[in-house]
Amino acid sequence: MALKHTARGWWLADAGDQGPSAPLDGDLDADVAIVGGGYTGMWTAWFVSQLEPGARVVIVEADRCGAGPSGRNGGFVNEMWFSLPTLRRRFGDAAALDVARASGEAVAGVGRWCEEQGVDAWYRHGGYLQASTAPAYDDTWRQVVAACEELGVPEVCRPLTGAEVRARCGSPLFRAGAFYPGAATVHPARLALGLRSRLLERGVSIFEGTRAERPRPDGGGVVIATGGGRVRAESVVLAAGAALAGERPLRRRLTVTSSHIVMTEPVPDVLEELGWSGGECITDSRTLVHYFRTTRDRRIAFGWGGGRVARAGRLNGRAELDPGVVAEVERNLVRFFPALAGRRIEHAWGGPIDVSPTHLPTIGSLEGHRVHYAVGYTGNGVGPSHLAGRILASLALARGDGDSRLAIVDSPPGRVPPEPLRYLGGTVVRRALLRRERLEEQGRRPGPLTRFVAGLPERIGIHVGR
Repeated sequence: MALKHTARGWWLADAGDQGPSAPLDGDLDADVAIVGGGYTGMWTAWFVSQLEPGARVVIVEADRCGAGPSGRNGGFVNEMWFSLPTLRRRFGDAAALDVARASGEAVAGVGRWCEEQGVDAWYRHGGYLQASTAPAYDDTWRQVVAACEELGVPEVCRPLTGAEVRARCGSPLFRAGAFYPGAATVHPARLALGLRSRLLERGVSIFEGTRAERPRPDGGGVVIATGGGRVRAESVVLAAGAALAGERPLRRRLTVTSSHIVMTEPVPDVLEELGWSGGECITDSRTLVHYFRTTRDRRIAFGWGGGRVARAGRLNGRAELDPGVVAEVERNLVRFFPALAGRRIEHAWGGPIDVSPTHLPTIGSLEGHRVHYAVGYTGNGVGPSHLAGRILASLALARGDGDSRLAIVDSPPGRVPPEPLRYLGGTVVRRALLRRERLEEQGRRPGPLTRFVAGLPERIGIHVGR
C-alpha cells in the first residue's frame, strides 16, 4: 500500500463521512453565534444548550466541522499539570491549582460525555508519559514535580527511572521520565464528528462551507456576515483556532507553526516487543516535541511539533502538506522504534498549531464583552477545549459563573513581535532549536551562538517548551 499524504489525515478517513451541512443562505437571528466548528466551538455550543436548553445556537464553519486540527491531531487528552510552574508564576498558588484541577475535570468530562452520549471515540484513560532521550533532557520535569509536591498534589506527576519508563514502552532511546496518570487518548475525528452529530440532534444550527467575516456591532447585538447571508446574535464566540492569528485584536497574541503525523500499518508484534500495552500517550522532552500513541487496531501514530512557522498566520497549505517535514518524522519514528524499519507507513498529514507566548490557552472577551474567544492551545487542545467550552458558554450567556472566573480568563495576554519580525525571527529561532536539539541528542554541546538564538524567545518573555 502506497503512503497516503493528505490534508485530512488518517483519523478523518477512518471515521467516515457524515455528509455536509448546507451553507448559510439568508439571514437569521440567534442567541449565540459561534465561528468555527472544531472542539472549542462545538463544546461551547453543547454547554450553551445545557445551560439554556431553549437558546438559539448557530455554528458557522468555513470547511466541515472537525475537518481542521480537531479532527487530525494526535488525540492526547492531557491535563495542564505540566504547566503548573507557569501557572504559579503568573497567577499564584491557589489560582494555579484551580486551573490545573479544572483541566483535570475536563479530561474526565470528555470520557463521561462519550459514555453518556454513546459516542465511541476510543476514549482510553492510559496516562501521559514524558521521556528523556538524551542527557540534556534528563530531569526536565523537575520543576513540575517540585511544584506538585509543594502544593500537595504529588500524585499528579510521578518521576520514573529508566527501567520504569522502558517497562511501559521499551524504546532504546528512553533514559528516564515522568508519568501523569490523569491523561487519556481519543480518536480525535470520532470525537469531533460525535459532537457534531449530537449537536444536530439537539437542534443546534450548523452551517458548513460558510466563511464568516469579522463580527461587527449592530445595535445591542453582533452581526456576522457571510457570503450567503448573515447572523445577528446577542453574543458571538470566535473559535477558529490558527485562523484567528490574522485578526487584528488577536494577531499579537499568537504565532502559527505546524505539526505533522505519520501512521503505521497495524504492528501488534512490535507493540508486544516494546511492552507498550497500557495505552499511554508519550512525548520526548525536546522543545520541538515528538509525540506518539497507539490505536485500538494496534498502529502507532507518531508526530513532531517542529513544522515551519507560518507568516502572518497564512498557512498556504504547508501546515497540512509538507513532504520535507514528513520525511523527517518518518526517520525519527524508526530511530525511536528500530523494529519498525521496513514496516509500512500508511498515512501522513499535518496541521497548524496556534501557539500562545505563554503556552497557556488565551480565553477572553472583546468589543464590549459581546465577542468572546479561545485560542492558543499550543498543541494541547483536546482536553482544555472542553474547559474552554464551559467558560465560553458562561461568558456568552453573560453568567460570569463557575469556570469563567478562573485566572486564565481575561488574563494579561503575552505579546509576540509584529510581522515580519514574527515570521523571520520565528524561522531563525526554529533553525537554532533544530540544531541545538540535534547536537544534544548526539551528546554534544551546542555552540554559544546556537544557544543564544535558541534562547531568544525566553529573553523577550515568550515561553517555549512545556
